[in-house]
Amino acid sequence: MLAISVEVEGVHKRYGGKQALAGLDLEVRTGTVHAVLGPNGAGKTTAVRIMSTLLRHDEGVVRVAGHDVRTDAAAVRARIGLLGQHAALDEQLDGRQNLEMFGRLHHLGARRAGLRADALLERFGLADTGRRPVGRYSGGMRRRLDLAASFIGNGDGGDPEVLFLDEPTTGLDPRGRAEVWSAVRSMVGGGTTVLLTTQYLEEADQLADRITLIDGGRVAAEGTADELKASVGADRIVLVLRDAAQLARAAALLADATGDPYGNLDGDLYGNPSADPDTLTLSLPVRDRMAGLTRTLRVLEEAGIEAADLSVRRPTLDEAFLHLTDGIGRTGTEVAA
Repeated sequence: MLAISVEVEGVHKRYGGKQALAGLDLEVRTGTVHAVLGPNGAGKTTAVRIMSTLLRHDEGVVRVAGHDVRTDAAAVRARIGLLGQHAALDEQLDGRQNLEMFGRLHHLGARRAGLRADALLERFGLADTGRRPVGRYSGGMRRRLDLAASFIGNGDGGDPEVLFLDEPTTGLDPRGRAEVWSAVRSMVGGGTTVLLTTQYLEEADQLADRITLIDGGRVAAEGTADELKASVGADRIVLVLRDAAQLARAAALLADATGDPYGNLDGDLYGNPSADPDTLTLSLPVRDRMAGLTRTLRVLEEAGIEAADLSVRRPTLDEAFLHLTDGIGRTGTEVAA
């Protein structure tokens, strides 16, 4: 099996005068979930359409499952699955009939399409709803059926080597998203490589082994979720006071607090605090979370400052997203699939 299932090297794509992709580079490791994040217009859907052979790029090289998408598109299509942003199901048909239809469109033959439909309904937890019209499915059930449909047409009847999921949980409630996440984990456990685009940062945090952040049609950052969060900076102590009159004093005292109460750290323990008078919140980066928490409690107690809440938290992927895309020129444009 290939160590790298998707390779994108220096890919450019223009729509008229608009640059959608501007030298995109990407590698997706086999047997992993790789999330591609970015603001609207960053080039996410354009990239997926190129990798899945639906769109030709202007420059660069794209290989999927070892095959060039430009010169060997048929071999790529035989090894991939694709789930777009919008469900492609017939609501008048039941779940099994939808899968049979997709199987026939992929030239499986009636008997083989029926057997494959039954197997996929079982695998995606839809066996007991296979005879129910899709119009009566919940959002999560529809997306699971969509996922099943993306598996049905591979050349050998097995699972796709690479599955492209373009914002698969858009519009779903938390239960529906959880159902799709469970299905994705199951697919990866079976050996499928997943490339996922999403605007739900929690989704990338939950599912992805690695994340590529693109903006303006090029890579802005790449790494694990923890690595991207670390790029924002240190852990933060978040302090909510009871008395607005004490906010400025607390900020000054903590800004002046150096070292830690046990002498384990040299120099400043805290970074520069930031205060929000509307919420009576004080936030400050801290070099050592436990030493910082201990020191904060001692400073507040000695000063007679009462806190309504005190917590230590790590940077979020949302903060990393905003930090890493801030100030980057957005020259890309998305064209609806």
